[in-house]
Amino acid sequence: MGYPAIADHGLIGDLQSSALVSVEGTIDWFCCPRVDSPSVFAALLDETRGGRFALRPAVAPETTKQMYLPDTAILVTRYLGESGIAEVLDFMPIDDPGVASHRRRLVRVVRGIRGEVEFEARVEPRFDYGRSAHRCSVAGTTAVFESPELSLHLGATVPLEADGDDVRATFTSVAGSTDGFVLESMADGTTPTAIGDGQVLRLFRDTETYWKEWLEHCTYRGRWREAVERSAITLKLMTYAPTGALVAAPTAGLPEQIGGARNWDYRFTWVRDSSFSVYALLGLGSPRRRQPSASGCASASPRPMGAPPDRSRSCTGSTAARTSSRRRSTTSTATWGRVRCASATPRRTSCSSTSTARR
Repeated sequence: MGYPAIADHGLIGDLQSSALVSVEGTIDWFCCPRVDSPSVFAALLDETRGGRFALRPAVAPETTKQMYLPDTAILVTRYLGESGIAEVLDFMPIDDPGVASHRRRLVRVVRGIRGEVEFEARVEPRFDYGRSAHRCSVAGTTAVFESPELSLHLGATVPLEADGDDVRATFTSVAGSTDGFVLESMADGTTPTAIGDGQVLRLFRDTETYWKEWLEHCTYRGRWREAVERSAITLKLMTYAPTGALVAAPTAGLPEQIGGARNWDYRFTWVRDSSFSVYALLGLGSPRRRQPSASGCASASPRPMGAPPDRSRSCTGSTAARTSSRRRSTTSTATWGRVRCASATPRRTSCSSTSTARR
């Protein structure tokens, strides 16, 4: 399959974790239940052992376009081919983001636009950076992935099939049809999200409403409004809401240059970087942004007054765990194939459209 360019990814999240979705329809980076937790999908670093959630046409489309729904963090990947047109909507529902929880949900919705498009789905989790084995059980339209550290529940509107310890599905999307998948982490006592009875649509509407209401407080009305608001949403997606801290990037292990040593884990809060981000968000004039961002930077204060210099921190854990130096990632040796700087990806300024790929 190879490695898509880092620029050919869109970022989604729920303010406690995040995921990267490629234009090829693959979620190839997702850490659960927190942004700094071990990865579940990490094909971004290792396409063989990293794990992924692929949802794409069975036949490669002629054109693929990826964009965000206006004023939201809901990602749309549209496939245009000879047989028809269909799109996949990816998002993570936001439910009381300021309270730390173990429940993360990835929602993927397939909508038929014109004609017919045959889709194939493959869910291949690789827990703990691919180091932990898991078991899989499938029953009709549901599946459960269990590892010693974490369990995931998969619900779908189409029949699922076991493929070893992974899951696959094939179905045809026709004009006007809607199919969905919900992958969520299962803490003790958690009831999995129901797929039927319009539940996926409600999750979509709630997520759309959250982002639109959040963005209503933006006071910028200049000529670059669309780009500014898209950048603000991106900064918000890199916020760990329970502490208000902003991570430098949601990724880890991507080297700045092939063979270079700077393949850091960027899922930490750098005081300098966060200061710039808070300054930008405050400039948009939203009272809702001030308290969490300020508290996050306060918890990341590098040195108490009067403390000796060796106690100074350049970065801190986004979940309030402190560290004295940048941590290098040991996720995978496959990062030799990556070239761009990890911290550049989520900071990319864009409008509603993120990328277009032609086959």
